[in-house]
Amino acid sequence: MTNWIDLINFAFAVGGLLVAVMGLVLSRSITFMDRRTRRFFIAFFSMIIAYIVSDLASQISIELLGPAFRGLSLAGIFLESLFSSLLLPLLTLYLLYCIGKGRRRQPVIYIVVAIWIVYFALLVVTQFTTEIYTVTADNVYQRGDLYPVLLVPPIILMAVNLAVFVRGRDQLSAKQRKAFMCYLLIPLGCMLVQAMSYGLLMIVIGTSVGAMLMFLFVLRDQTDRYIRQQEESIRQRNNVMLLQMRPHFIYNTMMSIYYLCKQDPDRAQQVILDFTTYLRKNFTAMAREETISFSEEMEHTRAYLAVEQVRFEGKLYVEFDTPHTAFRLPPLTLQPVVENAVKHGVDPEADPLHITVHTRKTDCGSEIIVTDTGPGYEPANDNEPHIALANIRERLKMMCGGELVISGRDGGGTAVTIVIPDRPSAPGGKDIAE
Repeated sequence: MTNWIDLINFAFAVGGLLVAVMGLVLSRSITFMDRRTRRFFIAFFSMIIAYIVSDLASQISIELLGPAFRGLSLAGIFLESLFSSLLLPLLTLYLLYCIGKGRRRQPVIYIVVAIWIVYFALLVVTQFTTEIYTVTADNVYQRGDLYPVLLVPPIILMAVNLAVFVRGRDQLSAKQRKAFMCYLLIPLGCMLVQAMSYGLLMIVIGTSVGAMLMFLFVLRDQTDRYIRQQEESIRQRNNVMLLQMRPHFIYNTMMSIYYLCKQDPDRAQQVILDFTTYLRKNFTAMAREETISFSEEMEHTRAYLAVEQVRFEGKLYVEFDTPHTAFRLPPLTLQPVVENAVKHGVDPEADPLHITVHTRKTDCGSEIIVTDTGPGYEPANDNEPHIALANIRERLKMMCGGELVISGRDGGGTAVTIVIPDRPSAPGGKDIAE
C-alpha cells in the first residue's frame, strides 16, 4: 500500500520534472546566450528530464503495477542512475569552458571519465547481484549492504568538480560562482541526506532545483554580458561617427584661411580660432561617455558655423533663438544636425540657406528645433547623412531616453526636433539632468 514516503517521493519527482521542463524551454528560447552555454543547458535539462522520467517509471511500476512489471522497475532504476551520473561529466566540461580551459585537453577530463566508467561498471554489476540493490520477485526495491559503494563514484565526481571550481574561481564572474555553488552543494547535500534516510528520494528534487538556480544565475550573467556588448557596439559605432571628419571640409577651411591671411589677417585669425575650437570639441567628444550641457554643445555648433559662414559667405545665414539652456544632452547631438543641413542645403546656384536653432521648455522636458530652407529630407535614400542621424538617435535613446524626429518644414526645407526628457537616467541609474 502506498505510504506517505512514496507520496513525497512522487511529489518530488513531479516537481523536479516541471522545473526541468521549464529550464529546457527557457534554454531553447533564449537566443542571446553564447552557443556553448545554450547547448550545455539544453543537454543538461534534457538529461535531467530523462533521469526523472526514468525515476517516475520505476516508482509507478513498483508502487502501482505489481510483480508482473519487475523488469520495468529494474530498467527504470538502471536508467535513472545512468542519466543522473552523466550530469557530472557534463558539468565538468562546462565548468572548464567557463574558466577558460575548455579548448585544451585537461587531465581532469580523463580522471572524470575514468571515475564515470567505474560507476557504470558498478551499475552493470548491480544488475546481476543483490549486494548493492535489487528488486525482489514481488517488485519491491531493496538496498543491499554494499549500496553505499554505488554512491562513492558520484561523490568523488562532485568532489572533483568542486576542486576544479575552487582552483578556477578567480576566472569566473560573481554570478558564475554563485551558479556553480548552487549545483555543487544542493545535490550533494540531498545525496548525503538520501544516503542516511532510506526511502526518501531527495536527490531528484535537489538536482532539478540546483540546475535551475545554476541556470538563472548564468542567465543573469549572460544578460549582463549581452547588454554590455550592445552598449559597447553602440559606443564603437558612435566613435566611428565622431571620427568621420570630412577631409574636404578640412581642406576647404585651410584654403579659406590661406587666402584670408593676405586679404584679411584679423579675420583669418578668427577663423583659425573658430576652427581650433571646432577641432578641440570634436576630439573631446570622442572621449566623453556622459552628457554635456547645452551651452557646451552650442559652443561647438557656433564654432563650426562660424567656419562655414566664411567659406559660404553670403550663402549661409544662421539665427539662434535659445532662451532655454538649462538641460543636458549627448555630445555631438546638435552640431552634426546643423552640419547635415549645411552640407545638403548650401548650393552656390540657389538662394542662400537660412538655418534657425530654437530651444524651448515643454511639460515633459526640453526640445531643440533646427529648421532650414534647404531642399528637404528624403527618407527613402539610405545614405551617409541618414546613417549619421540614426547614430544620433541611438545615442539619444541610450544616454538620456531622448529622441530625434525629422519632418518637412512649411514652405520647404527640413525641421529636426530633438527631444530631451526631464531628469533622464543613464544606464546604471545615474542622474544626468542638470
